[in-house]
Amino acid sequence: MDFGATLYVKDSVLAAETYCAAFGLTVGYKVKNDDGTYLHAELGKDGTGFAVSESRDAKAAQDALEAGQPVTSLGISLESDEDLKRAYAMLSEGGHVLRELGPLPWTPLSADLVDRFGVCWYLYVSQHRPD
Repeated sequence: MDFGATLYVKDSVLAAETYCAAFGLTVGYKVKNDDGTYLHAELGKDGTGFAVSESRDAKAAQDALEAGQPVTSLGISLESDEDLKRAYAMLSEGGHVLRELGPLPWTPLSADLVDRFGVCWYLYVSQHRPD
C-alpha cells in the first residue's frame, strides 16, 4: 500500500517552489488550471513525495496559522541538522512556529511549524526509539 498526501494551498505555484527549495524536491507530473495555478503538481525525491493543488479557500490558511495545535501535520525526516535548519528557515518565514528547533526523546533535532500557506510540518532528523 502507498499513502499519498495532497496539500491544498493558496498560491500553489509559489508553495511548490518553496517546498522544492526547502526539501530538495523536483516537480514531476503536473496539470495547471486556466489561471496558471496547479490543479495537481507532484513533488518528489527518491521515489517519494506529495502533491500540491490550488485551494480556493483563502481563509483555510489563516485558520491554520492561528491554530494553537493544528489537526494534522506532515512529518519530514531530513538527512542532517543543516538540511533541517535550511527547511525550517524557509518554511517558518511568514509562518507560525509551534515548537522551536530542539531535541525530543526520540530525535536529536526537530521542530513543529505552520508555514505561510497554512501547512503544518513536523521536521526531524535521525529519529530513533527511546529505550
